[in-house]
This record gives sequence, C-alpha cells and structure tokens, in this order.
Amino acid sequence: MTAPDQVPPRPPFTPRLWLSWLGLGLAVAAARLPWLWQRAIGRGVGWLALRLARTRRRAADVNLALCFPDEPEAWRRRLLVDSFDALGIGLFEFARAWWGKDEPMRSQATIEGMEHLRALQEQGRGVLLVSGHFMTLEMCGRLMCGQVPLAGMYRRHRNPVMEWAVKRGRLRYATAMFGNGDIRGAVRHLKKGGFLWYAPDQDMRGKDTVFAPFFGMPASTITATHQLARLTGCAVVPFFHRREGGRYILRVAPPLPDFPGEDVVADTAKVNAAIEAMVREAPAQYLWIHRRFKRQPQGRSNYYDRDATLPGSR
Repeated sequence: MTAPDQVPPRPPFTPRLWLSWLGLGLAVAAARLPWLWQRAIGRGVGWLALRLARTRRRAADVNLALCFPDEPEAWRRRLLVDSFDALGIGLFEFARAWWGKDEPMRSQATIEGMEHLRALQEQGRGVLLVSGHFMTLEMCGRLMCGQVPLAGMYRRHRNPVMEWAVKRGRLRYATAMFGNGDIRGAVRHLKKGGFLWYAPDQDMRGKDTVFAPFFGMPASTITATHQLARLTGCAVVPFFHRREGGRYILRVAPPLPDFPGEDVVADTAKVNAAIEAMVREAPAQYLWIHRRFKRQPQGRSNYYDRDATLPGSR
C-alpha cells in the first residue's frame, strides 16, 4: 500500500539543484545493477571511503575504541575495515530499496518472530518497531513491509531533491512517512493500531533527550520511544536485522516488558540496551561513522578531536 498524496511535488531542474539531480540519477542507475555487482562495487566504494573520508573514519575508530575497549586493537582494526565494506554495500542497498527490485532478497530472506506482530495485530494494538541505524535498515524495512503494513519516521531533509527522493522511494512500500516533527501524526497512527518503524539511536539536539548508557558510555538519546508509548499505549518491539553474504536475516523480538514505566531514563536505557544487543549480533553493519558520543553529561566531548586521548578501558 502506498500513500502517493504524501509525496511532495517534484523539485524543478534548476542550476542550483543539478548536482543533487545528478547524484539521484546515479543512484537510480545503481539500483538496477545485479545484486552480485552491487556488493562487489560497494566494497570498492567502502575501500575508497576508508582512505578518503578521514573525519568519518576517525569517528568510527573512536566509537569502536569507546564501545569495545577490552578487545584487541587488531580486532577493532578488522571491524573498522569491515564496517566500511558494509557502508559501501549499504549505499547500494539504500538505492535498491528505493528504486530497484527486492529480488533475490525477498525469496532468500529469513524472518523470525512474526508471531509477536501477528498477536499484537489481532489485539488491534499499535506497535513501535524499534531498530538502529544499520546499513541494512532500508532493505530490511522494505522486506518487513511485505509482511505487515508498516509506516516509518524519518529526519526531514533541507535539500528538496533529497526530501522528494526519500519520500517517493519509501512510499513505494511503506504505508506512510512521518517527519521527525510530526509527533501528532505518529500518535494518531499508533492509536489506530498502526505499526511504526523507528530508529532512536542518534544524538539529536533538542530538549527531549536524556543520557542513557550505550555500551557502558553515556549517550545523549531522544526520549520519543518512552513518550510515544506513554501517549498511545503501543507496544515497543525490537527489530533485529542483518545481512549474511547476499541473504538477510530479520528477527522480531518480544515486546519490551513493563514499558513504558514511570522513569524516562530507565525506559530509554532499555531501548539502548536492545539496540546494543542488535549491534553485537552484526557489529560491522552498524553506522559507526556517526559521532554518537559527541555530547556528554559534562558538555561537549573532545573524543572526536584529532589529538584527543581516549580512555583505554573503563
């Protein structure tokens, strides 16, 4: 089911936007390549990004040191390389999810735990399907939309071409898309028993954040999961997904128990713990290039500065 009325008008082909249109055209072309080619070229893109995107490499390196301080440095180096491989492949996964076909992914995908969603669907209860920012999230979101009617939340883009492309691409398979400021729309959807997919694991500036542990580190985390559950009575269901070679493994966990509670920090810590468990299942496919710990309780951290000294252990 699509919602074409939600797609904004196509932006004009103006000189100011020509680079955006060129990039979109390349993405559409890339989406039509064979899946085997996409994975091979994606690894090459990841290899280049590892060597050229120094700021992002530094962010990933720091995150791995902070999250896995007890692992050998050689292990973290290997994971860093693998994560950039996954990053390159993930660009093609995004393009294919929005503009290409979902075969052979759909016929080879394994989906576990659907009984949890079916039971909630029979109850007429809304579901907040919580995941993290993995490179597989777009394709796995599309695969899940083939199982249940699923809407999504997303961060609005200032670039009009990107905003149009994101909504047009996702509304090919999602029932609706809610911008991060459209809380009322999301609440109405959940109160009606709708399913909503959401990834709350990035450091978003704003007043509705708390510090909750993520891999033992304080991480500024939005409280929207707690708030949406409190306002709507929806179930909060962790959604695990990963790629193994060319196959996808999707797993729906049972709803978080006793959620929401009275303590917003405790609830947010539960959500972070669920996402941490997802990362441990597929660490190379997580988006490590995001500066997850740039804000700390004492203020802005210096972890991502070039000359910063990182804690070797906690």
